[in-house]
Parts: sequence; structure tokens; C-alpha cells
Amino acid sequence: MILPHDTVGAFLRGSTVRVNGYRDPRRWLRLAESTPVLLVCLCAAIGSASSHAQTFDARNLQKPTNIDTKWRVKAGDDPAWSRPEFDDSAWMLVDPKRNLLEYFPTERPEVLWYRIRVQVAAYQPALTLEEDHLSHAFEVFLNGVPLITNGRVSPYKPYTYFAYRIAPIAASEVENGSLVIALRAHLSRGEWSAAVPGLNDNNLLIGRKAALHDNLWLRAITTFAGSALTMMLALIVGVMALALFSVQRERDEYLWILFIALGYVFAFAWRVLVTIRNLPLSWAACVDGILMLWILLGPIFMYLAFLRLKIGRWAGVVLGVAAALALLEVVAGDYDWMLPSTRLALSMPLTLIAYLAIPVVLVIRRRRGNREAGILLIPALLQAIVADFHVVMGALAWIPSFSTRAYWFEQRITNYQLGPFRTQLSDFTNWLLWISLGLILVLRTIWISREEARLASELEAARQVQNVILPEEMETIPGYSVETVYRPAKQVGGDFYQVWPTPEGGLLLVVGDVAGKGLPAAMLVAVLVGSIRTLAQMTSDPAAILAEMNARLLGRTNGGFSTCLAVHLHADGSGTLACAGHPAPYVNGLELEVPGALPLGIAPCQHYESCKLQLEHGGHLTFYSDGVIEAQNIRGELLGFERARELSMLSAKEIADAASAFGQEDDITVVVIKRGAALARVE
Repeated sequence: MILPHDTVGAFLRGSTVRVNGYRDPRRWLRLAESTPVLLVCLCAAIGSASSHAQTFDARNLQKPTNIDTKWRVKAGDDPAWSRPEFDDSAWMLVDPKRNLLEYFPTERPEVLWYRIRVQVAAYQPALTLEEDHLSHAFEVFLNGVPLITNGRVSPYKPYTYFAYRIAPIAASEVENGSLVIALRAHLSRGEWSAAVPGLNDNNLLIGRKAALHDNLWLRAITTFAGSALTMMLALIVGVMALALFSVQRERDEYLWILFIALGYVFAFAWRVLVTIRNLPLSWAACVDGILMLWILLGPIFMYLAFLRLKIGRWAGVVLGVAAALALLEVVAGDYDWMLPSTRLALSMPLTLIAYLAIPVVLVIRRRRGNREAGILLIPALLQAIVADFHVVMGALAWIPSFSTRAYWFEQRITNYQLGPFRTQLSDFTNWLLWISLGLILVLRTIWISREEARLASELEAARQVQNVILPEEMETIPGYSVETVYRPAKQVGGDFYQVWPTPEGGLLLVVGDVAGKGLPAAMLVAVLVGSIRTLAQMTSDPAAILAEMNARLLGRTNGGFSTCLAVHLHADGSGTLACAGHPAPYVNGLELEVPGALPLGIAPCQHYESCKLQLEHGGHLTFYSDGVIEAQNIRGELLGFERARELSMLSAKEIADAASAFGQEDDITVVVIKRGAALARVE
């Protein structure tokens, strides 16, 4: 039965039906007959209203837009639910802007289906759907056909879900003006415990392909700007630390700074990779764990190195256990094996060490006057505050009645817009950390420059002193010629020699080598030369000179020592020689056998034996320091005793040139004494 339009309209307006201007007595019968039809119309209207609640209008899109209207949701799993003709009117309506826990207060289904109808215009070309951050395993169907897949829902195989997935919609699907999107998602126990489990209002985006790609690149650039700046600062400071380590090898903190900087670089590269492509969670979780330990443990060791603190045995055990628990928490968190409360308990030991113990140690050191501890304390405290805030917000997110508000409050507090760029509060703390480290390195560079200038001045003064105490011109000694060459490995050296004529027409020679190089060795040389000149006025006995030098050197070497050799030649070429650990001389190309003894400055009351020697007319006596014998070429070969013996008949300059050309590693001293001439040549 079909009612005239005016009759239905009159009924809905509540007025009386009239026929030819009079009241129709059959109106009640007609109304009774029309009631079933009216009920059908009312139900249709209500059904239309309900259908409208799960319909998204995309006919007039001006830019990429989130599908943020209500969805139909059903727990369970049935492939038929992806079909566009399936009747989902009995399914629950869920607002993606609200926490899913409000709709499932007690139930935690593993698989959820979402459905929505999208109205499109037939003239809309190149429509595209974008997905990101939905779940570890899901499928998106368009009109019953799979469009986007991540992982595997059943059997469950999780993947990462940070990548932006884009899928174009075929033009043939748009022609009828309506699309049905069905979403099948696996939600693990851990995902149910998250602040916003399941589909969120910004997980799906629809728009034209070109605009969506442009929007995606813009989001990627603005989102990664903060991390990219952090990585650049880390690289700059890491290179500075490496440069300083080249001049201060004993400072381990430079290596830790470089280590942490590389960790930030790899972490940034990993974040970019998982944003481009979703990866199997089986090995992505391992990479996450390694990077977490890299970024979290590195600063702990760096701070301790700055403060010159060593980790004791039990402290190392505690730190190792805390790191193992934190690694387990990361892997379990990625796989959603554990409840958030369990994960918090596992991560708390390492968190307390990094964000409580370290700041406390920095405070103590700063109060003791450590300026660098004060500089490092600022970023350390801010990082601790941010970490504590995340822990508190994460705990509130586990409470269903607070989860949504806690999540959005945390997002609002920790995320900021700087012009077109989006940054996080953690970016600011990271920038401050690297700026603080850079400031410390700059201050150290300035200090090192000043110290180098001061040391250069002291070395120049020591060189001048050494030039004074080492003879530049030899006194004429009848019957002998003495040729000397001295080439320090650095600006000043530790070798020394002294030659004097004796009253009876002979000569006294003392040659030696102080262990070490640089300024300390040069100062000790000054002490020894002063002692030699004093002793030479008292005696010409080589053994007595060495014994007295040993006594005077005890307690002044800071654990070092000095080799030495003394020889007294008479006018007739005979002589005596005593040695304190110095290389033996060569007589006419043959090594002289000398009695062995400890170097000077090692043991008290040391007795040194003398041996006899004879230098004939035309004889050649050569003395080396160990810088000649230990000269080393690029292949690591030493010049050695055999080559030194072969060179011993050459002049002092030729020997020194040969050792330098072979590869000088230490101070080089050569003294050549010839009998039968009265001229001396000195270099």
C-alpha cells in the first residue's frame, strides 16, 4: 500500500486528513493501515543515521586528511568481514580518538576487525591511502581486496610498525562513489597495555597521491630535523674528541665521547631505516637492544672517565646485571611479552644508575670544585627530569580512566613546533649535552694551547741550558783527536757526554744516557753533568766516578735510571774503563768486552769494576748511545749491534747520518777518539 505524499506529510505534521474540504470518517482506518509502512520508514531513517556514523566523506578533499570518524568494530576473525557487501550494522561503533580500553574494559581480544565506508567522487583521480604506527601485524582491505599488509596476523608474525605505508587506490574502485575499508589487526597483550592500543585517529590518511607524497616528505623532514641536528652536533664533538685524544692519549673520556657520537649516528640511521620500511621484529628487537645499551651505557662510562673514577668489582657486577635486565625489557617490549609494570621493573635499575646515581656523583664532584662536573651536571639533570616524566606518564597510561589523557598530556609536554619543524623535549636535552661536551673540549683545547706554549718556553730554556752544559768546542789534547755528534730525538734529550784533558797529558771521557726524553730527562742530565764536572776535579778513576754518580743520583730519578760509561786514557794510549749498563765501545771495529753492572740510580752502594784497554797509534775508539743501535726502519727492523760494528770505523758524523737515515727513534750520541793526531772536529 502506497500513501499519497500529502497524506504522509500531514501525518508527520500531526494534522487531520481532509477529503474535499470535509473530515474523512475513514481517517482512523487509513492511519491504522499505514502504520506498518511508517514504522518501516522510521527504521530506515534510524538505520540511515547509524550508517552515517560509520561513513567518512572524502568527496571534497583539499589536502590529505585523517580518517578520524567512528568505525565499526568487531572482536574475532572471519575472512567474510572484509567483503564490501557484509552487513556490519550490528557491530560496535568506536571513536578512534578515545582509548579502546573504554570499549573493551575487561576483554582483550587478539584480533579486531574495523570497517568504515568512505564516500568519494567519481572524478577524484589518484586517491591514495597511507598507514603508519598501527600494530605489529595487520591487513587493510579495500572493497574486499588486500591493499596494505604488515607482518602476519595468523599465525602471528610481528613486524615493526613505524614505516609510512602508502598504497594507491585504483580508479575503477572510485567510480561507484563508495569505498569500504576493512582493517584486520592483531593486538598482543603488550599492545593492549599501551596508552592507545589499536586503531588511532591518525593511523590512516587519505588524499591525492601527489599531495600525500609531498605531505609525507614534509613530515619526514620536519620530524627528523631534531634528531638530525643532534647527530650533527654529536659528529662535530666526536671529531673534536678524536683530535684531542691524539695529543692526550691518557684521557679515556675522549674515546667515550667518540663512541657515544657513533651511537647517535647509528641510532639516527636505524630510525630512518625503520621509518622507510617495516622489518621483522625478530632481529629489529636485537638492534633496538644494542642501540639502547649503546646510548645509555656510553654516557655512564663517559661521566666516570671525566671524573677519573674507576668502576669497582661489585659496581661492575651491578651495572652488568642492570644492563642485562634493560636489554631483556627492550626485547620483551618489542615483542609485547610482558606487562608494562614488569617492563618498568626491569628497566628501573639501569634508569636509576643513569638518571639518579650519575647526577648525584656530578653534584658531589662539583661541590668539590670540579668545573667540568658543573658543566655536565646541567644536561644530566635535565635528562633525568625528562626520563622521570616519561616514567610517570607511562604509569598513568596503564590506568584505563587516565590512559588517553595521560598519553595526550605527555605528547603536549614533550613535543614542540619550532616553525615548520617538530621537536621533542629529549632533543633539547641531547642538544644541551653535546653543546656542554663541546664547551668542555673547547676549554681543554685552550688550556692545552697555553700549556704547549708554556712547555715550549720551558723546553727552549732547557735546550739553552743543555747547550751550555754539553761542550761545543773541545780543548786540544796532544796525541788525540775527539769528534762528537749529538742529535736529540726531541727538542731536548737525555744523552750526555763530557771530555777533559788530564794533567798528565791524557783525557777523561764520560758518556751516558738518561732513561726518557724531553724536559725531565734534560733536567736530570743537568744534574749528572754538574756531578761529573765536580768529580773530575777530584779523581780520574772511572770506577770511582761511576760509584759517586750513582750515590748522587739515588732518589732523584722518580723510578728511572741512567746508563753511563767512563774511560781514562793516558798519553801512551793505555787506559781504564768502567761501565754502568751502557753499550760497550768499539776498538778498531771490534766490540770491547766490559764488565757488566747495574745502571746508575737503581741500587745504593753499587760497586763498578774497571777493565784495561790499549789504543795504539792510529787506533780508533768509538762510543755509541743506544739511539744508534735501536734505530728502526719502516719495516720495524733495528739497526742492531752487527750494523753498529760495521759503522764503527767511520767518522762520528757518518755514523750519526747512517743511524738517522735508518730511522731515528731515540737520542743519538756518537763519540770517536783517534790516537795520533792533535786536531778535534765537533758537529
